[in-house]
Amino acid sequence: MSESELIELTEKTFEEIKHVDENGNEYWYARELMLSLGYKDWRYFENVIEKSKIACENSNIADIEHFVANNKTIAMPKGATKIILDYKLSRYACYLIAQNANPRLKNVALAQTYFAVKTRQQELTEEQYKQLTEDEKRIYNRRIVKDRNKYLFNTAKDAGVKNYGRFNNAGYKGLYNGETAEDIAKRKGLKENQQILDYMCSSELGANIFRITQTDELLKNNKVNTENEACSTHNRVGKAVRETIKKLGGTMPEDLPTPEKSIQELEEEHKKYLE
Repeated sequence: MSESELIELTEKTFEEIKHVDENGNEYWYARELMLSLGYKDWRYFENVIEKSKIACENSNIADIEHFVANNKTIAMPKGATKIILDYKLSRYACYLIAQNANPRLKNVALAQTYFAVKTRQQELTEEQYKQLTEDEKRIYNRRIVKDRNKYLFNTAKDAGVKNYGRFNNAGYKGLYNGETAEDIAKRKGLKENQQILDYMCSSELGANIFRITQTDELLKNNKVNTENEACSTHNRVGKAVRETIKKLGGTMPEDLPTPEKSIQELEEEHKKYLE
């Protein structure tokens, strides 16, 4: 396996078990991370978590913000149930766990690199985002959409989707009050070879990021396994995002202005922000 293939596999491994809450915050479940790192026994992994919490406290960071206890009920034989401890972990918590995990486990070394790089990238973007111009926010959000769509379509494939055009339009129709991707392109006055996502303002891209991440989450959590159900889920999420915008008094996505320049044109002008 080449280095680039190894990097891609590592990212896929840890991104696939990532979850996103209703506010767009990313988190990982400790028991899912445990298996991805190669641990089989919760007792040993819980020791790693405790060491990581201490490391967090020693850095003068409140561990309760990064290690959130999350009890779960599991089925037992003869109809019985059992409550087990789990944690919702921030990306920073995952980074600390990777640093304190058993280095002899192959996946631990990969996780150390992955979470170190990704944590640093996230810190930089969160600190700088509010200072970006609208054009810079468009570039940033478009890259997130591209990245998240990659995982959504992988999840959709596992859910039984074969007609990706139908699946994609189901989400757009929910978010854009019945409009398909083709309808949106026509309304924006785009040519056949111009992608609608490349002609969205940062707010419109943000609404689509929420649509994408929440659909990915629901397809996984609900173990969707048919194309019809996947399309229904995507449409339902799109409508929910639209309703949220309405409740908050925001502008409907179809009423937002269409930028004159494409993302590609902006990238040429703002290369220094993509290095």
